[in-house]
Amino acid sequence: MPATATHQSPTSTRDKRKRPQRTRTKNVSHHPALELSTLRVQEVNLEPGKEHVVCPDCRTWCPITGLRTPKLVPHDGPNARRCIGTNRRVLLDVPIAEWRQVLAEGVTDTASRRRTSVRRKPQVKALPAISQMTSAPVSAADALTAYREHFTMCTAGRAPGRCGGTHRCADGARLAALYEQLQRTQPHRDREHKQEDRVEALLTRHRSAVARRHTAARWAEHRDNTAAGRKSLAKRSGTTIEEANNACRLHPANTVPELRGPNLPLEPHRIRT
Repeated sequence: MPATATHQSPTSTRDKRKRPQRTRTKNVSHHPALELSTLRVQEVNLEPGKEHVVCPDCRTWCPITGLRTPKLVPHDGPNARRCIGTNRRVLLDVPIAEWRQVLAEGVTDTASRRRTSVRRKPQVKALPAISQMTSAPVSAADALTAYREHFTMCTAGRAPGRCGGTHRCADGARLAALYEQLQRTQPHRDREHKQEDRVEALLTRHRSAVARRHTAARWAEHRDNTAAGRKSLAKRSGTTIEEANNACRLHPANTVPELRGPNLPLEPHRIRT
C-alpha cells in the first residue's frame, strides 16, 4: 500500500523566503497606484540606486523597480506570506530636490529639540523641636538660668529618660555643655566686647566732630550771605527782573512802578515794563 503524501496546509506559517532585491517581472497589481506625496518624508528614500518606500500594507521597507513603470518588488509581509502590495505601481509625484530639502529641515528641527527637564517637588524640612526653637543663651549667666529652669521642669515631669540624680536628658546635657563652654570663653568675649565698645566710641566721636564742623561752615556761609547788600544779592542771583527792580531809574509821566497798596489807581494807566 503506497504511503499517503502529506500536504502542507495553505494557512500554516512557513519561513520567510529570501527574495531578490530587483525583479524583472511584468506583472502589475490591480491596486491603485501608490502616491509618494501621501506618505511621510521619513518613509521614502529617493536616493539614486537606493529607491525604497515603506509599504502601506505590511509596513516594511520595499525596493522600487522599473524605469517606465515604477512598482514595488514582490515581497513578504510579517506573517511570511506574500504581501498584497506586491507589484503595486508607484507614482513618483515628489521631486528628489524637494524631498531632500524637506528631509533636511526635519532633521534640523529634531536636532534642535530639547528634552523636558523634570522639576522635582520641593521636600518639606522637618520642624525643629520646641527646645531648639528657643533662642540660645549668649552668656554664662543666661545658660545657667536656662539649665536650672529645664532641670526643675524635667524632674517634675514623668517623661521617660528625664533628668534625675546624675542622669541628664538630651536637652539637659546640651544646656550643661553650653554653660561650660560659655563659662570657659567668657573672658575672651569680654575683651572682644570691650574692644568693640572702644572702637564704637571713637567712631561716634569722629562723626560728632565732622557734623559740628559741617554745621559751623553752613552757619558761616549763611551769615556772609545775609550781611551782603541787596545789589550784590541781585547781581549774584543773575536774574534780569531783580536787576531791573534794584536799578534807580526815572519813571515816565503817568506811570507807576507797582500796582499795590491803598494808592492803587482806578483810572487806566500805562504800566512800565
